[in-house]
Order: sequence, then structure tokens, then C-alpha cells
Amino acid sequence: MQYIQPRPSSIVAALYTARDLEVDVAILHGPSGCSFKHARLLEEDGMRVLTTSLADNEFIFGGQQRLEDVIRHAEEAFKPARMAVIGTCVSMIIGEDLSSAIDASGVTTPTIAVDIHAGYPENIDGVIATLRPAAEMGWISGEELIRQERLLLGANEVERLRGAASMPYIAPCRGDLKHVAATRLLTLARSGQPGIAALNAKKETAYMFADVLLALHDACPDANITYFGNLEDRGLPKVRRDAARIRDELASRGLSLTLLGALDEYGVNGEIIGARIRDIKPAYCLLVGVPHAVPPCYTDGITCISVTNGPRQVEPLRRIGHQHVIVEVDLHPKTLGVSSLVESEFGAVIRSMI
Repeated sequence: MQYIQPRPSSIVAALYTARDLEVDVAILHGPSGCSFKHARLLEEDGMRVLTTSLADNEFIFGGQQRLEDVIRHAEEAFKPARMAVIGTCVSMIIGEDLSSAIDASGVTTPTIAVDIHAGYPENIDGVIATLRPAAEMGWISGEELIRQERLLLGANEVERLRGAASMPYIAPCRGDLKHVAATRLLTLARSGQPGIAALNAKKETAYMFADVLLALHDACPDANITYFGNLEDRGLPKVRRDAARIRDELASRGLSLTLLGALDEYGVNGEIIGARIRDIKPAYCLLVGVPHAVPPCYTDGITCISVTNGPRQVEPLRRIGHQHVIVEVDLHPKTLGVSSLVESEFGAVIRSMI
């Protein structure tokens, strides 16, 4: 499909993957403005993001020397345990050799070269381009690389079938009024009918999405609700650490849930959640995070309330029959650099109705 709306960048995906691999310093070899917003946001998560600031002169004559200088400076200034040099459209077009620059810099810090640009149709190319040299460096196992590639393909398929990539253009929408959806959810929870509340969140977004489940439990602690969460101990280092923190905080605040998948398995977790829906036969479902991962065949005939952070995910969710769709605006920036749950707007509305 040819999209006529902006799509996620493979360069940005490479940056986030470097962070998940516990890279301390990432160096973007390109213009100073490339991926500016995400570079600044990722510094909130503790990863330094530098740039070689290529300009007109380097576009013509190359920026290899500048890259070597920045690599050396990064090692001297920040004493990192791991570094990554990440390509951009400019460095790839002019044919910069990132690996040779790393070698010529003389640094001793383990450093990977990520040959990537933003011209790929899918952002997962940036993830894979980062994971492969990481596996060669021994930062992850060969088995984990294969697992990650499988998960990425599964997540992409979900987006093409029922997500923001399912149409050439989707108008953004803020979803339903939160107090209307919260009233409906609490009415169902207090009815005594069986319900399911499932967290199926992507990585650090779970710090806020998990709060929705906690708010429901705070409001209706004795309701007939089965809670699930994709917080199993698998994945890249940061992903596993985030899952453990969220599990522990939910338990300390009185919510015990059944673990169902890991934080990087959100794209392939739909059938597993669907099987639990089929077995329990609930009257209603609260699906939080990546709700469109669950095929609609499992939610047909069930009141389905879903929470997403994507304004362009509202229409696809309504198309597959979700009666209420809530959008947590600006969720992702609010969950970068955190180590404990962040209250969601929907959760705050639910708590206001206790």
C-alpha cells in the first residue's frame, strides 16, 4: 500500500532500539535537525544523543573526519559502556562508511554502526538494522535476534490489518468523551457480570496504560473481572526492567493480574488474549494499549471498551466493532524517563467517579 500520511521513521526506530539495548550514547551522523524531537525525548530516558551536524560542505565533501571526532569526544566526555553510530538519509546518500569511522576513531568503547535512513517503507527496518550488529557484538543472542524479528513482523501485520497502516489515510480523532466511557465501564463492572481487563501495551507506554487497569480495580475492587497483563520477563534489557517495575508496583497497590505475554509481544499477543476471551465468555472487555491486536472474531457480541494513544487508531477500532474508544493524548512523551506508574486521564476520570 502507498501511504499518503506520514509514517514512523526507521531512524527514530533505530534510536529507540539503541536505548532498549542500554546504549549510553547514540551519535546521529547527519544534519543537526534530523530526528530532533525524538532525540531530545530519548535524553529523558538517560541516553545521550549527539549529532555530527552535517551541513552544505559535508554534503559535498563528506563528513568522515567529523564523525571520528564526535565518536572520540563522546567517549572522553561521557565514559559510556556502549555507543551506537546511527546513519541518516544524508550520510547514506553520500556513502559514509560508519564502521570504518568507528575503527579509525580508536575508541575502546563497544560501538555498533547502524546503516539506516528514513526511506524504508516500514520503521521496523530501523529496529532490525540495530539489532543485527548488536547480535554480532554479543549484546543479544542469536535466538533473541530471531525472536525480535518474528515479533516485529507480527506487529507490522497487525498494523496493516487493523491499525493505523490499514488505510492510505486516516483522519485523527480524539475518541469518545472519557466520562461517558468511564460511566459505561463502571456500570458494567458493578453489574456483577463477568468482565476482562487486558493490558497489551508497547514497551514503556505500559507505565500509563497499566494505570487504567489499576483505576478500574480501585473503583470496583470486588467486581467479577479477570485482569491480564503482558508483563512477562522477556525481551531487551530495558523492556524487561520496565516490566518488572510495573508488575511490582501493581502488586504493591493491590492488583494481581495474570501474566500474558511480554511488553515487546504486543503485536503477536492478540490470539492469546482472544483465547482467554473465548474461554471466559465475558459480557465486556477493557482492552488497553494495542487493542487492535485482538482479532474481532473474539470480541463480536461483547461490549468492547478500548484505550489507545493513537488518534489515527480510533477509526480502525470503531470499524472492528469497539463500542467505546478512548485516546490518551501525549502518552508517549509522558512515559519516557519514568520508573513508576503515571496516572492516565481515563484513570483519573474513573477514580473521580468512586
